[in-house]
Amino acid sequence: MPHGAHDSPYAPASDRYEKATFRRTGASGLDLPAFSFGLWQKFGADHAFSTQRQILLHAFDLGITHFDNADRYGPPHRAAQRNFGAVLARDLAAHRDELVLSTKAGNPIGPGPYQRGGSRKALLNSLERSLRDLSTDYVDIFYHHSPDPSTPLEETADALAAAVRQGKALYIGISNYSPERTHDVAELLRQAGVPLLVHQARYSIYDRGPERESDGHRSLLDTAVRDSFGVVVYSPLAQGLLTDKYLDSIPDGARARDSAFLSPDVIDETYRRRTAALNKIAVGRGQSLAQLALQWVLRRPEVTSALIGASSTAQLDHNVAALDFPPLTAEELALIDEHGVHGTGSGS
Repeated sequence: MPHGAHDSPYAPASDRYEKATFRRTGASGLDLPAFSFGLWQKFGADHAFSTQRQILLHAFDLGITHFDNADRYGPPHRAAQRNFGAVLARDLAAHRDELVLSTKAGNPIGPGPYQRGGSRKALLNSLERSLRDLSTDYVDIFYHHSPDPSTPLEETADALAAAVRQGKALYIGISNYSPERTHDVAELLRQAGVPLLVHQARYSIYDRGPERESDGHRSLLDTAVRDSFGVVVYSPLAQGLLTDKYLDSIPDGARARDSAFLSPDVIDETYRRRTAALNKIAVGRGQSLAQLALQWVLRRPEVTSALIGASSTAQLDHNVAALDFPPLTAEELALIDEHGVHGTGSGS
């Protein structure tokens, strides 16, 4: 067990559900919190376990019940699952029935042919190991992390459905699929008697992909309505670009200096001009740009939950407070559309 796991016993906040907001996931019976907690970054072996534990337990105290993981998250791969598993075993085991735990498989985690992709072997082998990592005998949501065109979609769908039939997952999700492929797998899962619960997609003011039609095909959000699944969005702050952090310069220790997911090259004058305009809208509402960006993705009824991470409990409190502000007006949304141009900060 990681260092720090034997801290003082944890007792969750008794009022954790009083202010928590939950939203129904598609046509299912499952409610998810408006904000779910993602362990994509800063929950590997390169960050202090004691801080990770403090943040995770604080999230639960705030009524965040959904914790999102993947076999790939680290570094090294699987470290984030093992760290969460240590917290679950030590602090949250008594509250397992209050938690929605999700994990993903399919993105590369090693050199072998069975350590990636959408084959039955790759998916179900990964799930077995993830259950050990997480110190649980089932996950609530099991995702295929990314589409695998080299594997028949029927095999992938059957493997996902098998995870439910075997009692190792309660629901099935997919991530990063095109709308057309999403519809196809939703049909296959429906035929197997295991409806698609959720699609996890990148979505933000600067990445409008889920709301955009492609080559005459309906958008992902339209597909969600058509096929009755929910949408969980990741990177709603565009890796920190939708904050005021980079308006003047790139501060020491900022993600743009040391992240594989954000290059300093994208922080140019066009980005700063647009972001300053968005920040002005947020300030006029009495909130931060991050809070505005989080409210913006949640404005769509197709979106069930937005994934947020945090490097401190204060940052987590700040982001969750986005729910305390009044809804965005039509005029504010029009201004956001004017300055929140799709592709900003992508380097393209």
